[in-house]
Amino acid sequence: MAKRRKVNNMLGLAVLATVVERPMHPYEMASLMRARGKDRDMDVKWGSLYTVVRNLEKHGFLEVTDSVRDRGHPERTIYRITEAGHAELADWVRDLLATPEREQPKFEAALSVCGVLPPDEVTSLLRRRVDLLEAEVAGQRESLAAHLREVPRLFLVEAEYDLAIREAELAWTRSLLDELASGTFPDLALWRDWHEKGRRPPEIAELAKRGAVTD
Repeated sequence: MAKRRKVNNMLGLAVLATVVERPMHPYEMASLMRARGKDRDMDVKWGSLYTVVRNLEKHGFLEVTDSVRDRGHPERTIYRITEAGHAELADWVRDLLATPEREQPKFEAALSVCGVLPPDEVTSLLRRRVDLLEAEVAGQRESLAAHLREVPRLFLVEAEYDLAIREAELAWTRSLLDELASGTFPDLALWRDWHEKGRRPPEIAELAKRGAVTD
């Protein structure tokens, strides 16, 4: 399990990784992170940026170096990363790279309760998902290939990973869809009977009593 950190918001990681380049104010941090697509790499809630920056300062990972006032803009505080911030950033990255953690994708949540819908409807919905995933994967492949011609691979490994995850999801979803469409999915008749008769078959009801099935 990854360590519990003083600032555990993933936006804090993005801030430290940005400010490590040079001192800057939060508005500049946000501009750079948006330009680099950090909100695609991690769960970024932009409204909490100033709170995260203040918390990083509170715990000694950032420090104020100056404040500037541009014409037409309020005063902006400039922050730089501290020695403790450098250590925290490096330790955080090591922890995340080395320690696998269970994540809870929304698709997995939907699959866990998909039995509440008739199998034919689930088949139709998965077919739609496959179409969308195919278009998305094709776009990601094209974009990654274009970027690799100009950007060192070191700065694109997260895009490679995301593409690999999407390709794996697409392959698995296609496989499930094939089983449903061909009728080879185990217990398909039981599932269909459940919805046609409007009540759970005894086999499913018994599993539900033991807490093995939710609906």
